[in-house]
Amino acid sequence: MPYTIETLGEDALLLRFGDAIDAAVNARVHVLSQRIERVRPPWLRDLVPAYASLALFVDADAFDCTLEPLDEARRWLQQQAFTADDAGVAGRFVEIPVSYGGEHGPDLAALATHAGLAEDDVIARHCAIEYRVAMLGFSPGFPYLLGLDPRLAMPRLDTPRTHVPAGSVGIGGAQTGIYPQAGPGGWRIIGRTTLGLFDPLHDPPTLLAPGDRVRFIAA
Repeated sequence: MPYTIETLGEDALLLRFGDAIDAAVNARVHVLSQRIERVRPPWLRDLVPAYASLALFVDADAFDCTLEPLDEARRWLQQQAFTADDAGVAGRFVEIPVSYGGEHGPDLAALATHAGLAEDDVIARHCAIEYRVAMLGFSPGFPYLLGLDPRLAMPRLDTPRTHVPAGSVGIGGAQTGIYPQAGPGGWRIIGRTTLGLFDPLHDPPTLLAPGDRVRFIAA
């Protein structure tokens, strides 16, 4: 799969496979991320997978070479990208219980109308998919989940809410996700889970990780 490697400031590289939301591209990102984690070099400070890219943050002081640290890291990354096969380590499988509709899902009825479905059908379709965590972002622990039934896709709110409760399960465009903390947000909220997705005192602090598999269960 073609890729480019870009420089991010003075201490990071960005390997980019493209710029689209594509399940095959995202799977390739996670295959390479898992490979790098298995052979993690001492100079690698952090590794951040996204939809179609992988960022590597470098500790320049950890290199013992005549090349510039980012040049050496770039050569190493090119070798990993070239030799990585398509066999990745399967992510964990996590079930997320969700209370749909009512006060927990104020946008369920609107989404059902938009999709031309009954509310129960929306819930059934949302629970029928095994999603893949494409990336974490927006706020600590927020999982962007690939695999949403296209029938359930719906644009974000024109005006975001100032307060979305923690655990809210939402749909934004062709994606679904979960708000780990209370805060503002413009996704269509269809339910809520009581599972905690982020705790800075835990190791790791996030319930989900990129590459994990997720299925929602109607509570």
